[in-house]
Order: sequence, then C-alpha cells, then structure tokens
Amino acid sequence: MQKNLIDHLDAVNAFSAYKKEPNWMYKMRQAALKKADTLDLRRIERVRYDRWPLFNIDDDSLINGKKATAKIPAFDKNRESPILVQQDDTVIFEQLPQELVDKGVIFTDIFTAMQKYPELVKEYYMTKSVPVDEDKITAAHAAFMNGGLFLYVPKNVVIEQPIEAIFHHDGDLTAHFFKHVLIVAEENSEFSYLERFMTEGSLAKKVSGNIIVEVIAQKDAKIKFSGIDQLGENLSCYIKRRGYLLRNASIDWAMGVMNEGDVIGDFDSELEGEGSHAEVKAVAISAGRQKQAIDTRVTNKAPHSVGHILQHGVIRDRGTLTFNGIGHILKGAKGSDAQQESRVLMLSDKARGDANPILLIEENEVTAGHAASVGRVDPEEMYYLMSRGLPKEEAERLVIRGFLSAVLTAIPVKEVEKELINVIERKVDA
Repeated sequence: MQKNLIDHLDAVNAFSAYKKEPNWMYKMRQAALKKADTLDLRRIERVRYDRWPLFNIDDDSLINGKKATAKIPAFDKNRESPILVQQDDTVIFEQLPQELVDKGVIFTDIFTAMQKYPELVKEYYMTKSVPVDEDKITAAHAAFMNGGLFLYVPKNVVIEQPIEAIFHHDGDLTAHFFKHVLIVAEENSEFSYLERFMTEGSLAKKVSGNIIVEVIAQKDAKIKFSGIDQLGENLSCYIKRRGYLLRNASIDWAMGVMNEGDVIGDFDSELEGEGSHAEVKAVAISAGRQKQAIDTRVTNKAPHSVGHILQHGVIRDRGTLTFNGIGHILKGAKGSDAQQESRVLMLSDKARGDANPILLIEENEVTAGHAASVGRVDPEEMYYLMSRGLPKEEAERLVIRGFLSAVLTAIPVKEVEKELINVIERKVDA
C-alpha cells in the first residue's frame, strides 16, 4: 500500500538539511508536503493517468544519498560554450566562460544557487510561473525536488553560443527523479538554451519522475528553448514546461519527446505582456505499449499577443499518443493571435492516436484557427520515393523525418540535431 506523501516528512527534512538549503526553501518543502495529499491531479483531456506510479518516493535515497552507478556517456568537455552535466543530484561537469561571469550571468545547479544567491532564487522559484499548490504534481515536486539548475541572464546581455544542460537519470538506482530548471531572462536579454534528459542503466524497478521547467522572460527578452527527452522505460514521468512572458518577450520552444516510458508532457506559455510571442513546436514518438500525452496550451492574456502551436507525432506497435492543443484568448486581449496544428502519423493498425484542438475565445477582434489529423503514411509520398529506387523501409524513414522536421531544424547544436535524428530512427526501426 502506497504511503501518504506527508509520511515522508522526516526524510524530506533530512534531505533539506543535507543540502544546506535556506530557511525559506525548507519551509516551502514542509508546506507543500502538508498540502500535497489534499490536491487533485491536473486534468488532461482524454488521458487517465491517476494510476500511474508518479509518487514512488525512496526515503533511504533522500536521507543517505546514493552514489551514481551508471556510466556517464561522453560529452565534449572542450566546447567553449556554457554547459552543465548532472547525474541525479550530483554535478559531473560545469562550465561558464569568464566573459559571461563578468557580465553577471549565473549558470549553476539549483542547490548551489540557493546557497549563493538565495534572494534571487527565492524571488522566482515557483512564485510567478508555476505555483506550489497548483495541483498535486506541483506540490509533490516542491516537496521532493532533488536536482536541477538555475540560469540567470542579466539585462541587455546577449549570449551568442548555446547554453547546454544534460541531466542523466541513473536507472540502476531507486531514487525518484524530480528535477527543477529555473531560467530568468532579464529585460532585453537574448540567448539559446538546450536541455536533455536521458536515462542510463538498467531501470530494474518502476521509478517516478517529476520535472518542472520555469522560464521567466522579462520585457523584450528573446529565448530559443530546445528540449530533448530520452527517459527510460520504467520511469513514469510528468514533465511540465512553462513560460511566463512579459511585454514584447518571446520564447521559441522546440521539444522532442522521445521517451521509452509513460509520459505526460504539459507545455504552457502564459502571454502576460502586450506583444508577447510564443512559438511552440513539439514532436513525439510512441512505441511498444507506451502511453504519452502532450498537452500544449498558450494563454493570450494581453493585447496583440501571439501564440502558435505545432505538434507532430508518430506511433508504432501498440503505442498511444494524445495531442491536446489549447489556445485560450482571455477578455481584454484584443488583436491577439492563437493558431495550432496537431498531426499524428500511425505506423500500425494497433496504434492509438488522438489530436484534439481546443479554442477558448473570450474577446472580439482576434485571430484564431486550428488544424488536426490522425492517419497513415501518405501512399503518394511513398510511391514517389520508391519510384526513385528507394526501398520501402528507407522511403518510410524519409517521410517520417520530413514529418518531424519542424523541430529538428530548430535545434541550435548540430551534433544534438544529429543525435535526435538517430533517436527518431532507432525508435521507428525498433
């Protein structure tokens, strides 16, 4: 029988003390833990995930910690751009060029950030974008968070090279994987950020994952955000990425959801300021008996804000993939634009796919539209390629790559773009 979350209070307190967290964080964990059992899960249209093992917490790993056992895959230590590599709660490698340090850029793990910059982290950590008590997932996350990073880019700072973060989950351990990424882009700053979540190891036991990414874009900030998720088969995970955009700020999201286990991808953009702009591109592949749901929402709260959603997915075997696209224009957001497109390609008669467009319009003088489709590979495309001498398998692979190209071309690091292509082809060919 699963314990109530409040029963882990002693382990949570021990972990907070071990990490030497500031008092405000200690109190936040306690308050979240006391409230978590009373909150409901967020409703995801056409998806039942209430029985998923999302709250398996290993007290021993919190109290005593666990040494990493999985081998860390190779990465380029000679790259001069900012990079942070983390396995569970341990930083493996961290690099920030001195010129960026001199400009006031902060790029470090979340626990170091709380010790060195407590007031700055406190100002933004689950206060503006994702409230602690929004639902059971967010409260549990606040209580059991055990890793992550803090990126802060000051006013008027433009970073040319991409900022890269790699999070390895050690599948040989029983510890939960609750990571928090907090990104703050001050006024008129500009940069590209790339994050990867991946599992290494055997994953012999069902493990819970809970990832929250908060991106705060102040006035006129411009962010290109790329995320590639490759978490393991026995890791059931809720991934919440949310942008909070002020006047004329923009975030271009490009996300590849390539996990092996059951996953909820909850991707939101809150257009708080006039003229703010979010472009959301997401691709996903489901295979085996895997269940994945991508719930993408853009909320236009201010006049002349723009929110566009593009989602493409592929399903093989008995996999399940659900795309929900929600465009919500609130009263007062005159001149706003909400567009969305969700398309699912099925490679098997036993696959299940849904593409659900939802438009909620509360204002006049706006532009809104949607498109959605679920179907098989276009036979005319296959015929054209095969008539040029390509075998059926190669022709199908090219069609799929073209179908998912919207995100592939948005990845800022070419080596990672190639890696994502390899992951896609491996999942399709498995």
